[in-house]
Amino acid sequence: MISAQQFTQGRRFGALTFLLVAYFFYAWSWNTVDILRPYIKESLSLTDFQAGSAYTLQSIGAIIGAVVMGQVADKIGRRNALVITMTGYGLGLLGALVITDYTGLMIQRIGLGFFMGAMFPIAVGIYSGLFERDVRGVIAGFVLGTYNLAVAALGFMSAAAFKAGYDWKILLWAGGIPVAIALFAFLLIPDDRRFIPMDGASNDEAMAKSKLPITELFKPGVAKQTILLATMTGLNFFAYQAFTGWATTYLKEDRAIPDTVVGDVLGWQFIGAAIGGLVWGFISDRFGRRNAAWGFVAAAVIIPVYLFIPMPIGLLELTGFTYGVMLSCSAIWGPWLSELYPPHLRSTAASIFNWGRVISMTAPLITAPLAEAFGRAPVMSLASISFLAAAFIWLRMPETVAGRR
Repeated sequence: MISAQQFTQGRRFGALTFLLVAYFFYAWSWNTVDILRPYIKESLSLTDFQAGSAYTLQSIGAIIGAVVMGQVADKIGRRNALVITMTGYGLGLLGALVITDYTGLMIQRIGLGFFMGAMFPIAVGIYSGLFERDVRGVIAGFVLGTYNLAVAALGFMSAAAFKAGYDWKILLWAGGIPVAIALFAFLLIPDDRRFIPMDGASNDEAMAKSKLPITELFKPGVAKQTILLATMTGLNFFAYQAFTGWATTYLKEDRAIPDTVVGDVLGWQFIGAAIGGLVWGFISDRFGRRNAAWGFVAAAVIIPVYLFIPMPIGLLELTGFTYGVMLSCSAIWGPWLSELYPPHLRSTAASIFNWGRVISMTAPLITAPLAEAFGRAPVMSLASISFLAAAFIWLRMPETVAGRR
C-alpha cells in the first residue's frame, strides 16, 4: 500500500487524461438522444411523445446503472468498473445503427443508459482519490468541460455532416472508440484498491464492505440530506431536459433555422458550458461549493430572454453561450457529493447525481403534450422555475470547503 501523494504528477495527470477521454465519448453517446432527436424522430417515423420518451428510457437505464455500478465500483475498484462501463456504453451506442423501430429504440436506450449512468460516480471516485480536496472543484470543471466539449463537438459535427452530404448515422460510429481503448485503463489508471487516497483514508476505510453500501446513505442523520440532494439533482435534470432537450427541435421547427446552422447554435452553448465548468470549479474551491448555486439563478433569468426576445443568429449564439457558462455551475457536484459522506461511499454518494433522473425522466412525457397544447417556448421556460428551486435547496446544504475563505 502506498499513498496517492507518492504518485508523480505525470502518473496522476496521465490517469486524469485517460478519464477525460472516456468522459468525452460518454458525453457524446448520452447527448445523441437530444442533439440527434429530430433526425431519430424522422428516421423512425416517431411522434414528439415517442421521440421525447427516448430520454426517459435512457434515464431509467441510467438510474439503475448509477445505483448498481456505483456500488460495484466501491466494492471491486473504480478502475475495473470503468473498463466495464466504457465497453458497455460504446457497444450501446453502436447498437443504434441497427434499430429500425420504436421497440428497438426503447431497448437500445435503456441498455445504453445503464452503462452511461455509471460513468459519473466512477469518474468522481477515481479523481477524488488521486487529487487533493482543494483542487477537486477545478478537476470537476475539467471533467464537465470535457462533457460539454463533446456535446459541442457533436453539434458542430452534425452540422458539418449535413453540409458534406453525409447521413447523420455516421455520428454513431464514435461508439467504437471507447470499446477499442477500454483496456488501456489497466495501464494508465492506478488500482484504487491498492493505494491510500488523498483524503488519507486507509484501504479499509476507502473501500465499501457492506453488501449494499447505498443503505448507508439513508442512516439517521444523513437520510434527509440524501433525499434533498436527490431532489436538487432531479430539478437540475428536469430543467436541462425541459430547455436543452428540446432546443434542437425548437430551433429547427419553431425558429426555422436550417440544419446546417442548428448544430452551430447548440455548439456555442456547450463551449460556454465547458468554460463555465472551470470558472465555477475555481469559485467553489476558493469560496465554497454552495456559492456556485448562483449560476442556476442566472440561468433561470437567461432562459426567457433566449426564448422570447427576437435576435439574429450571432446574438442567439452569444445568449446560448452565456447560458452554458451559468448552467455548468453543477460541475462541482461530483466532489461535493463525495465530500459529504465517508470515503468508502465515494462513488455511491456521487451516484446521487443520477438519482435525480427519476424526476427528470418525466420531463419529455410532461413537456411534449404541453408543448403541443401551448407551444414549445412557454413550456421550455418551465426550466427557469426548476433551476430556481434547485438553487434554493443547494444554498441550504452543508459546506465542505468553507475553511478556505
